Amino acid sequence: MTAEPLHTTSWPVPPLDGYTVDDLMSLPDLPPHTELIDGSLVFVSPQRDFHSVVIDLLVSGLRRTVPAELRVRREMTVVIDKRNGPEPDISVVRAEAVRSGEQTYYQVSDVMLAVEVVSPESEARDHDTKPHKYANAGIPHFWRVERTNTDARPVVHVFHLDPETRTYRPTSVHHDRLKLSVPFTVDIDLADIDNL
Repeated sequence: MTAEPLHTTSWPVPPLDGYTVDDLMSLPDLPPHTELIDGSLVFVSPQRDFHSVVIDLLVSGLRRTVPAELRVRREMTVVIDKRNGPEPDISVVRAEAVRSGEQTYYQVSDVMLAVEVVSPESEARDHDTKPHKYANAGIPHFWRVERTNTDARPVVHVFHLDPETRTYRPTSVHHDRLKLSVPFTVDIDLADIDNL
């Protein structure tokens, strides 16, 4: 009787100098929503319901008021540089950056707003790593969305880029309603999450 071979998973072995954006775009069989941070592939855990529903709520609300020269996209790679291709949960990009339905990424210079919905596994990246990279790359606006401890509603932390220091400055925190005039008019009832 011969033993059955153990099932093994073959993981990609990183190159000596780390992965590049070209690798991210061309490696076969990467899991969905794989990101490239500092030359390392980051595999994202399966989404929780809260994460998915908040993205739907915000995308729908943003698309209602986004100006004609901008487009709202969810979960698309943003190429920052050769070794960084994060995937914001939501991006607002210049309309001219949308070239085809086959497109798989946007250049960081085309992104006006990046939004991250915090998950337990992404907390450090969403609080520190990704906002730092977005700010340093010049994305003018950043929102970090978290779940409150008391209920399932989202809290939206709004930041604006200080161009001198290339860091984000907090401008407001929104609990029940997200109402802004910058980067464009936004009015989203965050309590609508209860109906989704």
